[in-house]
Amino acid sequence: MNMYFDPRKLVFIGNVVLVVVVLESCLLGSVSGATNQNDFKILNNFRNGLKNSQLLKWPAGGNDPCGPPAWPHVFCQNGKVTQIQVKGLGLQGPLPQNFNQLDKLQNLGLQNNKLNGDLPTFSGLSNLQFAYLDFNQFDTIPADFFDGLSNVRVLALDNNPFNQSSGWSIPSDLAESSQLVNFSCSSCNIVGQVPDFFGKLSSLTLLRLSYNKLTGGIPQTFQGSMLQVLWLNNQDGSGMTDSIDVIGSMVGLSQVWLHGNQFTGPIPNTIGDLTSLRELKLSRNQLVGMIPLSLANMNLQVLDLSNNMFMGPIPKFKAATVSYQSNSFCQSDPGEQCAPEVTALLNFLHDVNYPGRLASQWTGNDPCKGPWWGITCNPTNHVSIINLPKLGLNGTLSPSLVNLPSLLEIHLGGNNLDGMIPVNLTSLRSLRLLDISGNDFEPPLPRFGNGVKLITNGNPKLSGNSPKGSPKPSDSPVPPSANPESPSNTSLPPVPIDELPPSSPPRNSKHFKLLVIVVTAVGAMVFTFVGLLLTVYCLRKREEKKRFAAGFVMHPKDSSDPGNTLKISVADNSSLEAQNGMTTTSGTSGGLADSHVIEAGNLVISVQVLRKVTNNFTQEKELGRGGFGSVYMGEFEDGTKIAVKRMQAGIICNKALDEFQSEIAVLSSVRHRHLVSLLGYSVEENERLLVYEYMPQGALSRHLFRWKSHNLEPLSWTTRLKIALDVARGVEYLHSLARQSFIHRDLKPSNILLDDDFRAKVADFGLVKLAPDKERSVATRLAGTFGYLAPEYAVTGKITTKVDVFSFGVILMELLTGLVALDEQRPEESRYLAEWFWQRKSNKESLVASLDPAIDAKEEIYESIYVLAELAGHCTARDPNHRPDMGHVVNVLAPLIGKWKPVEETDQYSDFDISLPLPQMLKGWQEEPATQDFSGTSQDSKESIPSKPSGFADSFTSADAR
Repeated sequence: MNMYFDPRKLVFIGNVVLVVVVLESCLLGSVSGATNQNDFKILNNFRNGLKNSQLLKWPAGGNDPCGPPAWPHVFCQNGKVTQIQVKGLGLQGPLPQNFNQLDKLQNLGLQNNKLNGDLPTFSGLSNLQFAYLDFNQFDTIPADFFDGLSNVRVLALDNNPFNQSSGWSIPSDLAESSQLVNFSCSSCNIVGQVPDFFGKLSSLTLLRLSYNKLTGGIPQTFQGSMLQVLWLNNQDGSGMTDSIDVIGSMVGLSQVWLHGNQFTGPIPNTIGDLTSLRELKLSRNQLVGMIPLSLANMNLQVLDLSNNMFMGPIPKFKAATVSYQSNSFCQSDPGEQCAPEVTALLNFLHDVNYPGRLASQWTGNDPCKGPWWGITCNPTNHVSIINLPKLGLNGTLSPSLVNLPSLLEIHLGGNNLDGMIPVNLTSLRSLRLLDISGNDFEPPLPRFGNGVKLITNGNPKLSGNSPKGSPKPSDSPVPPSANPESPSNTSLPPVPIDELPPSSPPRNSKHFKLLVIVVTAVGAMVFTFVGLLLTVYCLRKREEKKRFAAGFVMHPKDSSDPGNTLKISVADNSSLEAQNGMTTTSGTSGGLADSHVIEAGNLVISVQVLRKVTNNFTQEKELGRGGFGSVYMGEFEDGTKIAVKRMQAGIICNKALDEFQSEIAVLSSVRHRHLVSLLGYSVEENERLLVYEYMPQGALSRHLFRWKSHNLEPLSWTTRLKIALDVARGVEYLHSLARQSFIHRDLKPSNILLDDDFRAKVADFGLVKLAPDKERSVATRLAGTFGYLAPEYAVTGKITTKVDVFSFGVILMELLTGLVALDEQRPEESRYLAEWFWQRKSNKESLVASLDPAIDAKEEIYESIYVLAELAGHCTARDPNHRPDMGHVVNVLAPLIGKWKPVEETDQYSDFDISLPLPQMLKGWQEEPATQDFSGTSQDSKESIPSKPSGFADSFTSADAR
């Protein structure tokens, strides 16, 4: 039984008539005998109502449509009409109003005629599967038309002027048509919103509603829908609105037409997850924001982004045909980057969700020229003031403002901003005013300098959260007495003691003199102590600068540091600290200003050193490229190699930052020999860097799918088994042996790395989710790679650890066959590996024929091949409850690598008296002229015999001997 569905296989292009159904009716349905009289009456009424019935070529006076001979275009079974196929005959006239009494009708093809009048109800046609009524002239459609169409698969109603004066809405009766695959009703005068039940029809793969009068947004029920074709373009009137975020979760989409509407907001960053997408038309909307790099890298056939408000740089698109004219890009040529201040302001705009008033005004590549609403520049043409109060801004305050070094004032009062104030804004040296009053910011408040006026009133969550050492938040100017630069705060002449108020002690008081002596002595001691501390501090700093001149330094192991992991110097990482709640200690790094050292181990590496060891991230050092950046190989002077994952500055967005932080969080809390180790990370301005251990053999995908193009040797069967076991052990640790249970969500060969011995480690933890403790599953945004996604995850968005088990099962299939999980270039039947393999795994001959030829399989490995194939089948069971856990997987794989066999003990140690105390036994063993090692091989030299550690025997007491 086929346990899988392939959501990419059911793409309906145009109007499809199933020839199989026609042939079946012809062979089985056309039988001799009288036609059911009611069916004959309906057909006769149909003929008599037409203006040009002669086109049917039905015999005059005939009363037996089912024949023999059967009437042309009519097909029957047991005297009942099952099909009528009159496509494109040019027929003119109405349909009989009792048409729904053809109760055995299965397939109706009336398309491309000139049929008119009131469309009769189809209520009760429970056997109807295919109905093509498109391209006619029907005037109305009854309210109960869809009632009872329980088995309908295709409904095509396009290009009919239904209810032209008032329009009509799709009734909820259609929600009961659970088998519906194709619903097409373009240019048929639909009004209102797209019904949300379309997102709940699990079989629906094609929905075409172009050229109607639809309003509102794409229903949220479409989240995770397996639709493949979605046409909502060119709605008359105001058109459809709201964001298009939901399409980023519809991983089965191949054709999306949304042009000619009023959609707003940015293109979702998850658009890159739509690996089947071939056409994307978004022109003539009000979409804003920067083009995601993931979209630019998609191999689309058609991409139309014209006539929107897209901003930022024009990326280099991979689409075969692309249009992007009439937007607000900062440059005119693809690949050219925006000015740094423009990039900073556009990142700010992203974090406040691109309000229309600003998005329409912030155009060009110079914020000091043109209509940049709320932006003021200084005489040197640098941004100095951001003045955007009471604009209803929603979102968060972007840390990118730190890249506006000339910024003096930020006015954001009276908006709806929330989140935390980025810590890195404290490094704006010129900042003198930050007004965030009347918002909903959260503590803690960063420590701004005394010269910054901070206005925070009207933020309920910030009440009483002023940081120690910061100016008190206020809504009024700082009083002169509190301003260190105010003239009233300068040194004043001493007041003569004789003029002190009566309450002051008299000048000649003995107690007063004693008090002065004591205070002076204590002050001198404190001053001396502080001076010593400063001297020691300066000496240490000078020594650190010398160390950093060489780039990095190894520190001796500190016994007080049980973690003994890595220290990385991070330039200006305050923003990330605020987001992650990380603790840093102040320090210097090669003289870098505003740098920090993250206490996590013994190696200190600055961002500059990472640039040095990677030759400033040159292409020659690039190991690979992923969705959010590239990985580079770094090599120190002593030959130590590391892998540095660099997130590209142009794609720093919420999703990318989430994955960056997730990888740090997960790999900081888990350690396992089969999980790639995170050595550290660095943050500097718009760069995010992750440092890993270097895996010299790269990804498994190179050795499995592209070994010929890389001039590599194919993987042997034994090596494949070891890799499978290594991965299973790593995933088992994540699921059940770590302190917390994690779900990887993106297991695939490109995320499995190999060392020189071809031992495998699982990598890329950007999509990892914490597994729930009590709930059976947890709902989350769809992520991962199509072909490895478990069916229940792709459909419902809910995950358990069993989604990783499914992905692992697909990897086992890839190890067996050498085929990638999904390949559009393969024949239809083998395009989706999991489904194809399921059809072949149970037959040993078919299984052996499916093996990767590079394995060069012999009889002696067939048993392990059968075991692996059976395990792959269990891991990819459609029901997640039928899949094993990874502990069982390890137990199945481990015996395939090497089975332990008992060895009969020999008397090689018979010369030793085992009744003697252990120290005497060891002494006698060391004095033997020759002995055997533990494997039983003769040793002629004592060099291989463990020598007695100094003081070893002496450390035993008489109590030990006893």
